[in-house]
Amino acid sequence: MSSPLIRRLNSADAGFDLDLAALTFWDVSEDDAVNRAAREIIADVRKRGDAALLEYCARFDNLPLTDAGELRVGADELRSCFEQLDAVQRQALQDAAARIRSYHEHQQQASWEIQDAHGNGLGVLVRPLDRAGVYVPGGQAAYPSTVLMTVIPARVAGVGEVVVTVPTPGGARNPLVMAAMHVAGVDQVYTVGGAQAIAALAYGTETVPRVDKIVGPGGAFVAAAKRMVFGPVGIDSIAGPSEILIIADGTTDVDWAVLDLFSQAEHDEAAQAILLSPDTDFLQRVNDRIEALLPDMVRADIIRRSLTGRGALIQTRDLNEAVAIANRIAPEHLELAVADPDALLPDIRHAGAIFMGPYTPETIGDYAAGPSHVLPTFGTARYSSPLGVYDFQKRSSLIRCTASGAEPLARIAATLAHGEGLQAHARAAEVRLPGFDHNRPA
Repeated sequence: MSSPLIRRLNSADAGFDLDLAALTFWDVSEDDAVNRAAREIIADVRKRGDAALLEYCARFDNLPLTDAGELRVGADELRSCFEQLDAVQRQALQDAAARIRSYHEHQQQASWEIQDAHGNGLGVLVRPLDRAGVYVPGGQAAYPSTVLMTVIPARVAGVGEVVVTVPTPGGARNPLVMAAMHVAGVDQVYTVGGAQAIAALAYGTETVPRVDKIVGPGGAFVAAAKRMVFGPVGIDSIAGPSEILIIADGTTDVDWAVLDLFSQAEHDEAAQAILLSPDTDFLQRVNDRIEALLPDMVRADIIRRSLTGRGALIQTRDLNEAVAIANRIAPEHLELAVADPDALLPDIRHAGAIFMGPYTPETIGDYAAGPSHVLPTFGTARYSSPLGVYDFQKRSSLIRCTASGAEPLARIAATLAHGEGLQAHARAAEVRLPGFDHNRPA
């Protein structure tokens, strides 16, 4: 019998493609009420600045303040929070930070220039952003790991200033989150969340500085606001619910697989946890252990709703078909819980992060492996990548022509410009040709 907690699908069934499409569908658009509210908040913050921020903090976070300066958390408080942690927590933050920093140092991009056959210089000038904004969620849970995974890549990239916003409902400042900001090297911290925080970062207020790009996950109002402010400010992505997809060959410990499914399902009832396997017996044992292990989970209600609403155990014909289905889904997290993950890796085309083998659970990636855990969701791994140093750098094309080297390029440019009917473009190239008659009619 199938567990009522999670659906069972079989790739051999006639309606499988439709069932899979329905299972993995996620509407990235926000509802009208969310959009209207976010738009009004953004407009209000643009118009009234700090006064609007104070009003929304009181309304949404039960944080009544009289001065916007009280929103800022000073460096001394961040350091104090770190120093007051127990030794184990301090060491964990420092160890995770060191691994994240070391990994991202390999992503550094350098400027370069080459010479073409005519002696002209062509290249790229790489420069960091002047100021980046990081949104750290803080409504229903605390995420010190998100601080490390977003701020450290920005620091490695050489960003001039990193500004963080984090909601603190009721004024409660999570000490582990604040300590993580100290370890990561944040420049400014403001206790404001929601669409109002995004608006403040995008346009600036009397207290919160305007940034060049906003990164970091958030809820529906944050996602809507990020979409609306894009243009005047850059954004990383519009994040959706967390996802995990496990490909298993039946050799992995069943409880390991179940807990890996739970690890993402406990984030949110909209999170998605899927396991693919050609082993019928393994799927049934996973099904049974879900029932057995769930009652012991602190967030059992959330896990239950996630598995019931968007989870699945899928039987495939073989591992190759499992890989093909994974590529169709393009999951945020892909675990290859198989005896030989390297055999499958060449065929994996779309995944935010790939976890190789049964001893590599997704949760290690969330906290300690090194790569950022800010990853593409709802299929966007088909065309996008994890957050990294490159998100905090920009590139300018570099073109350097000599007098002789410009001649062949100018002739090409003039010919194409005339073909497009852009006379001034053509003439701007032609005037640089030797012997050009400046008195020639245009």
